[in-house]
Amino acid sequence: MDTVLKVCKKEIIPKPKLITYPTFIEEYIKELEEILKTYNSIPKYLLRWIALKIIDGEEKILRAIENSFNISIIDNVNINAINLKLKNSPENFKDIIVGSIMKKAENICKSVCTYENTNYSGRDRKIDKILTSKIFGFPIMILFLGIIFWITIVGANYPSELLFSMFSSLQEKLLAFANFINLPTWITDMLINGIYHTLTWIISVMLPPMAIFFPLFTFLEDLGYLPRIAFNMDGFFKKCSCTGKQMITMCMGFGCNAAGVTGCRIINSPREKLIAILTNSFVPCNGRFPFLITIATVFIAGTMQGFGASIVSTLAVIFVILIGIFFALLVSKILSKTILKGMPSSFVLELPPYRKPQFGKILIRSIFDRTLFVLGRAISVAAPAGLVIWLFANIGINGESLLAIIANFLDPFANLLGLDGYILTAFIFGIPANEIVLPIILMCYLGGTSLVNIEDTYSIGQILIQNGWTILTAINVMIFTCLHFPCATTLLTIKKETGSLKWTFISFILPTVCGIILCMLTTFVYNIFV
Repeated sequence: MDTVLKVCKKEIIPKPKLITYPTFIEEYIKELEEILKTYNSIPKYLLRWIALKIIDGEEKILRAIENSFNISIIDNVNINAINLKLKNSPENFKDIIVGSIMKKAENICKSVCTYENTNYSGRDRKIDKILTSKIFGFPIMILFLGIIFWITIVGANYPSELLFSMFSSLQEKLLAFANFINLPTWITDMLINGIYHTLTWIISVMLPPMAIFFPLFTFLEDLGYLPRIAFNMDGFFKKCSCTGKQMITMCMGFGCNAAGVTGCRIINSPREKLIAILTNSFVPCNGRFPFLITIATVFIAGTMQGFGASIVSTLAVIFVILIGIFFALLVSKILSKTILKGMPSSFVLELPPYRKPQFGKILIRSIFDRTLFVLGRAISVAAPAGLVIWLFANIGINGESLLAIIANFLDPFANLLGLDGYILTAFIFGIPANEIVLPIILMCYLGGTSLVNIEDTYSIGQILIQNGWTILTAINVMIFTCLHFPCATTLLTIKKETGSLKWTFISFILPTVCGIILCMLTTFVYNIFV
């Protein structure tokens, strides 16, 4: 700061290093500098910088320059002609500029810096040659994510069972207490079998996977691997006029889409941040994994048992996830070319060194900053949702519940998607949390008045098959589970992050439309060939 002060007082006269760019860019700079010299209000030392900004073509910056110097650049300089020439160049303009700056900085660094421990840097480079290579980078990335999903899915079963048992025991005591004080039956059912049962169900299903996934995810983050994932995916996202950082937020979305949306704050460009928010729910959160695994186990793994069944189920889920990532890229591309036009920002990522994870910080960050934060928002939505589900399941017309009436109304449209009305109704009423979609489906099929807890996968499969499920139904349910509207917690988070109901509505529509189109397509193809 003392040095900066001396520069400001002109006690130190800096001699900045001139960064040179490829010849064709230097020619444009000289051409523009000659035009800019005609404006007396622009200081000479800013001519080169403003010329670069004109070539860059970022309208907001150009408008700011015009306002600052009371000039008209956009109208007087043929920016489109320059941009057209640059588009025909083999490389992205931003990449050339930033690459030139980084190369200059690297040369300066080499001339003035020494390293005591060169082995550490050498070791990192050797590891990165594997983890970021075009051959091994993607398979290793998918392997890591697959292992995390498998540990999360398998490991969450046991604590979920314990929580279910604990809450069920407490529910019996609450029912006994309600009978003891002679509480009216309808109030008992509404409060305990409706609100309490839905609330505790969501906690039992959401908490264990998040408590496992987020520490594992934070472990990779602390280890230094997540920036490598972003680096591997940057090329794909750049082609969609986005940034590789979007992949990091999508990885966070695997734990919870609400956390993924919040994580979009790491993206500097407002346009790219908004695209990342709108497409984050294209990747399934942990609330959808149990449902996906159950369907994959029953209809895809088939008669397999034990470890083999879990591996096949996990592979099927990974395939669905890849479909979601593909649609996220496709929709990002469409948004970048339509309502959110723009060029990708330069994504210069200095890969951090691999370091020993700090487990204390990992637990604190993953549990308090992510798990409990997301669970708190889910609980605030789950309580009123439990009341609504109970009311629709218990109030009816001519002996038919409102839930069944809605399902029958939706049935013709659901058939076009290869589903049935009860499945579509369950997705709609499952908006508070994805975890309750399957329980609602089972409740509808069994004619119950509260959420049904069946832990045996075989029994679930038998109920689904008896109610007309086929392999087509299973495929479309898995697709729609991955590609449908975000849960209420995520929508609330999107509203908070964007401050806009319009973007919240668009984030609701985008994955839903994609899911509907893909389900219709699979149904059409299936009916032709089968």
